[in-house]
Amino acid sequence: MAQKDYYKVLGVQRGSSEEDIKKAYRKLAHQYHPDKAGGNESKFKEINEAYQILSNKEKRAQYDRFGQVFEGGGGMPNWGDFSAQGGPASGWGFGDNINWSNINEMGDLGDVFESIFEQFGGGRGPRRQTYTRGADVEMVQELTLEEAFSGVSRKVKFETYVTCETCKGVGYDKAKGLTACGTCQGRGEIREQQKTFFGNFSQVKACPACHGRGEKPNAPCKSCAGVGRVIGGRTAEIKIASGVEDGQVIKIVGMGEAGEQASATGDLYVIVKVKAHPIFERKKNDLYAVKEIKLSEAVLGKAIEFKDLNGEVFTVKIPPDFSLREKLQVAGRGMPRFGTFSSHLGRGDLYVSFNLKTPKHLSVKAKKIIEDLEGEL
Repeated sequence: MAQKDYYKVLGVQRGSSEEDIKKAYRKLAHQYHPDKAGGNESKFKEINEAYQILSNKEKRAQYDRFGQVFEGGGGMPNWGDFSAQGGPASGWGFGDNINWSNINEMGDLGDVFESIFEQFGGGRGPRRQTYTRGADVEMVQELTLEEAFSGVSRKVKFETYVTCETCKGVGYDKAKGLTACGTCQGRGEIREQQKTFFGNFSQVKACPACHGRGEKPNAPCKSCAGVGRVIGGRTAEIKIASGVEDGQVIKIVGMGEAGEQASATGDLYVIVKVKAHPIFERKKNDLYAVKEIKLSEAVLGKAIEFKDLNGEVFTVKIPPDFSLREKLQVAGRGMPRFGTFSSHLGRGDLYVSFNLKTPKHLSVKAKKIIEDLEGEL
């Protein structure tokens, strides 16, 4: 496959200085620019391609050394030319041309094969860089067990990237519009040479002048420096339903960082932390508590008073033949099922452990009564 002589394209000698190459490029680019009378788009692209190689010291050195740059027209190479060039040890840059000890410095194999795929007609169109999506924001909200029981709604304020009000997030003055990038002619990509252990290949990369967008604004926004976002304050309303558990994450779509140049906004992730409670211990939807009781309450089956997390007072009684080593289950007195602001749509249970408190001093009469009842207790 015939290779282009980039020096000939620009009309300069191989030993020409950087300044001579730049002057030649400017003269030819001005002469063949497609917008000018007598311009030639094909010739203009060829001139730009040559300048991209010869204006870069590293690329120029590679070109001077290997003399192999695949043309950007796609399609399969002429394998007859490959054989005629003497096989892999000569024209394709294998063998002594490669320092095998530095093989790891030549790039990732995935990039190499991607370059080959594109070069030999992979069927992919021009790649345009997408604008950077706003990052997600993460914050912690601490709740009491009572708040987790009833559910809560809070407004939180935090600092992050927000949409620039001056340009409405686009990054430039819309009235003055955009112009096709002169470096890549609106394609959003350029070709660069890459030296690999397969040989010297041409690789497609995002255009550095327009960052892969293919267009450049005529009047970038001064308020945000063309990015479309600035640091500012954001207020979010967080609705935490009843029954939320410690460590649960709530996602609020579109309340994270604003994206660059009107791209998608990130999300807000709220991590719930439920504080320890002095009376109740929580396990999923069930609650556990320890209650100290008197001997009389245990024996006589008296009502033992509790206060629910919502402030409601209720009582429980120790049933006959109950072992104080067990936990007493009180149905429907645990935490609400998560996902509703109503505590009446299903709750877990309460499990009570009892500590029997014995009196410090017993009167003679009390001792006599207990001795008389010893056979029944």
